[in-house]
Amino acid sequence: MNLNFVASGLILALCSVSIVQAQSTIDASKITCDQFVHSKIGNPRTIAAWLSGFYNGKRDNRVIDLQNYEANLSKLEQFCYEEKNFRLPVMQAIEKVIRDGK
Repeated sequence: MNLNFVASGLILALCSVSIVQAQSTIDASKITCDQFVHSKIGNPRTIAAWLSGFYNGKRDNRVIDLQNYEANLSKLEQFCYEEKNFRLPVMQAIEKVIRDGK
């Protein structure tokens, strides 16, 4: 019985170590278009969802519009896939593409 307890504790400890090592933080203002569209910092849809929440929160908008989200994501990806925009921070790209409608 003691052996099961020790084995369970060891498994739990190993799992928690791998979870802690997987955590990281990213400064969203420094993500470039290149990093965004080429998945260098994470899944682009995950990053886009966070950015969407950020901008909607700034506007005090609590409505999730999935069609609008998909349309905006498509516009942003098209803009960021252009090599001339690779160095542009994705938050600036959002300002140009989504907010300014370019």
